[in-house]
Amino acid sequence: MKLEQLELSAAKKPGDLLEWDDIQKMKYSWNVIYEVMRLTPPLQGTFMEVLTDFTNAGYTVPKGWKVYWTVSTTNKNLEFFPEPEKFDPSRYEDSNTCPPFTYVPFGGGPRMCPGKEYARLAILTFVHNVVKKFKWEVLHPEEKIIGDMMPTPEKGLPIRLRSH
Repeated sequence: MKLEQLELSAAKKPGDLLEWDDIQKMKYSWNVIYEVMRLTPPLQGTFMEVLTDFTNAGYTVPKGWKVYWTVSTTNKNLEFFPEPEKFDPSRYEDSNTCPPFTYVPFGGGPRMCPGKEYARLAILTFVHNVVKKFKWEVLHPEEKIIGDMMPTPEKGLPIRLRSH
């Protein structure tokens, strides 16, 4: 990811800002971010109303009940993500890797987050600027993530930044 960002930076003149074409070239960086969101989704889950009766694992869930759907278990389904606990950004090199509703950090279907593309733009712009300007070190690399409605680092994820 660092190499991709530094190559983009080197191709620009001093003072030039990122452009849309630059964002489109950040394929590996986005794969890394996608994999981070698969392992620690920005939202843990959501309540949904059951539209029709269904049976799962011998239990019938009637129409009208509220169920809690978890993003993290969906994103770690062995059928679609071999070695689901392994960090592997190469999973997304093939655009057909994730069938619909198997990778859902932004939700899916008609309720998909309308800010998905804005989030992509904001995240990649932030990553580009941090990588280009700083060396950084996570001070507690084994820090636990507290599973709440939003994933929260136990100690606030302190980092040390040093200018290049």
